[in-house]
Amino acid sequence: MHSPYLLFEHQALKRPEAPMLIAPKSAKLAYAPEGFRYSYGEVFARVGLLKQKFAEAGYGVGARVALLLENRPQFFDHWLALNAIGVSIVPINPDLRRDELLFQLDMSEAPLMVVIPERLDELRDIRPDMVKVIAVGDEIPACPEAREACAGGPDAECALLFTSGSTGKPKGCILSNLYFVTVAEWYTTQGGIAEMDEGKEVALTPLPMFHMNALGCTAVGMIMAGGAIVPLDRFHSSSWWASVADSGATIVHCLGVIPAILLQLPVIEAERAHRVRFALGPGVDARHKIEFEERYRIPIVEAWAMTETGGRAVTTTAADEYTPGLRCIGRPRAGMDFRIVDDAGNDAELGKPGELLVRAKGPNPRAGFFSGYLKDEKATEEAWESGWFHTGDVVYADEKGLLYFFDRKKSIVRRSGENIAVLEVEAALAKNPRVKASAVTPVADDLRGEEVFAFIVESEAAKAGEPVEKARQIIEAAGAHIAYHKLPGYVAFIDRLPVSSTQKLQRGEIKAMAAKAVEDGSAVDLRELKVSIRKAG
Repeated sequence: MHSPYLLFEHQALKRPEAPMLIAPKSAKLAYAPEGFRYSYGEVFARVGLLKQKFAEAGYGVGARVALLLENRPQFFDHWLALNAIGVSIVPINPDLRRDELLFQLDMSEAPLMVVIPERLDELRDIRPDMVKVIAVGDEIPACPEAREACAGGPDAECALLFTSGSTGKPKGCILSNLYFVTVAEWYTTQGGIAEMDEGKEVALTPLPMFHMNALGCTAVGMIMAGGAIVPLDRFHSSSWWASVADSGATIVHCLGVIPAILLQLPVIEAERAHRVRFALGPGVDARHKIEFEERYRIPIVEAWAMTETGGRAVTTTAADEYTPGLRCIGRPRAGMDFRIVDDAGNDAELGKPGELLVRAKGPNPRAGFFSGYLKDEKATEEAWESGWFHTGDVVYADEKGLLYFFDRKKSIVRRSGENIAVLEVEAALAKNPRVKASAVTPVADDLRGEEVFAFIVESEAAKAGEPVEKARQIIEAAGAHIAYHKLPGYVAFIDRLPVSSTQKLQRGEIKAMAAKAVEDGSAVDLRELKVSIRKAG
């Protein structure tokens, strides 16, 4: 069974009555206020009808369809139906602004986008010459190029996920059927405190299906294990514990920000009324992990992976003990080859930090990894320099073979699990005539891991006025071009940016300057403004 659909078909025929998709009433979903509960058999019937309609419309191997369906049951129906006939999906982040969405549609060349009904009027004519936009349930328009509707092989494209890189624009990661099966196989066989029972697990995730964590681990992982998926629309602290308890979740997924928020809540009885055996929480602050496990009696499994590496090069702490308070990312999975190298490319000494290089053991070092960056063979080959995938993450190893996260080499802000390219933020700021130049960098944030910080050099005409109000206006203007989570949470005005003799930004110095500005309070704090922009959007 080399594709998500074939795994799903197997479970649906084996145990059609078993629950597959669950959301309790307490989740308070706007589109399903009473919640929902669908069995494998019910989903299988809907998928069967959908795949027939898409096939009759000419969709098949080699085609792509964009899906803006959030984490709703219709997303799973469409994904599995399309996968069954060899069509790749392009899951769309609903928070994307118009320019960001157009970029992804242009890159993917998807001739069709299926959206939730609430977004149809807004998006119907976003690019009428290139993509047709329909709502769930609408008649499927004919594919511009009729294709053969048949199951794709292991190497066939299953999904195109966009991930931020250091070039300033998101890269499209081509992910195969084998990629997702490999992710699911790793997820379901971690062992230790993450041991899973066939047909008995219920995995709850507030993470979006346009991320490999939710799509690969939770969705395909539960399908492989015959378990149920609880796909929340997003994380809501007020209803979290009720959703966890009422869904019967045995596994929960969370990124670093979620434990930090939960630990700020007052103690309630519902926080212990659950069946959760473990949480998969990559990037959880080591201090929060200790407090979370003590308070909620839920062990957190730390892990490391990238969209590009999938389940072939991945680590987990599920089966190992380590010193509490350290950012251990665990033991590399079987079949993963890795090196930790210094700036000269030499193997780092044991315990010394260096960049993590990874590959698959065996004759094909790229087996199970992403298939490449869409329309960017140069970037793909650069990432695989000398036959190793260069992660850009700096780690170190201990004598037991465990890896520990140290820092990030790439110019990326990791905010609440989202990778944000600093160049993309700088490009959005540059659209404002008030901004002469800018430099964006990450700064530490107790709640979200990292926050976006922007140094801004103003144009001569913009220098008058109060810093707070000027900063607010600049960020609000940038909000028209990039999603709210990418907007700077801090701004500091500066006369000139530190550059090298070759006029390159000195990123290291900029990062240190930003940390100091936050510490001494000289930066304008706009984090609350970001929250209001998200709510308004």
